[in-house]
Amino acid sequence: MDVRRQRLQTARLYLVCEDRPDEFLDAALDGGVDIVQLRIKDGTDAEVLAAAGRFARACRRHGALFILNDRPDLVRAAAADGVHVGQEDLSPANAREIVGDDLLVGLSTHSSEQVDAADAAQVDYIGVGPVHATPTKPGRPAVGLELVRYAASSAPVPFFAIGGISPANAAAVRGAGGRRIAVVRALTDAADPRGTAAELKRLIGDDSRAEAAVGSS
Repeated sequence: MDVRRQRLQTARLYLVCEDRPDEFLDAALDGGVDIVQLRIKDGTDAEVLAAAGRFARACRRHGALFILNDRPDLVRAAAADGVHVGQEDLSPANAREIVGDDLLVGLSTHSSEQVDAADAAQVDYIGVGPVHATPTKPGRPAVGLELVRYAASSAPVPFFAIGGISPANAAAVRGAGGRRIAVVRALTDAADPRGTAAELKRLIGDDSRAEAAVGSS
């Protein structure tokens, strides 16, 4: 297993955000964020790459993975570790063809059928949600903890529960079998992103050492 996929296996806390200052990134990463996804939906290529350069450097400083949202064509120029696509974006197979076998491909899923359809030959991980209603996904109905339970028993690849997850409900996600979470506002709106990241990591638990041992055996 290559280094990127080893780090994915042990990742527990995934931050998704638009362009943010270095101070915020360093605080969140220092608090325990394992993966950062840069999501700029309407930026020019130059704007995406400028932000991506900063994000990539921040992630390298902290040993975290850096993922670019929905732009497989820019992943290598952005020095990213992979790309994340949605159900309405470029297909995972096409994304894989563009980024190559050495980089990561993530996919959003919103139903048991989409979880089942995730192809482990093309996708390295999936996002499962939104667990709770969230303004970052307007019009997307919440799937609740039931889909988290389903993914825990059936997902063919590692999955991150996402959607309205915060320190107030992260333990419930863990109780439903969600060993990995992705967050947006829980950190971007936090007065103390470092402390909040550490609290989320504590609430979700950390089985990374045991899982890393299994992966290397």
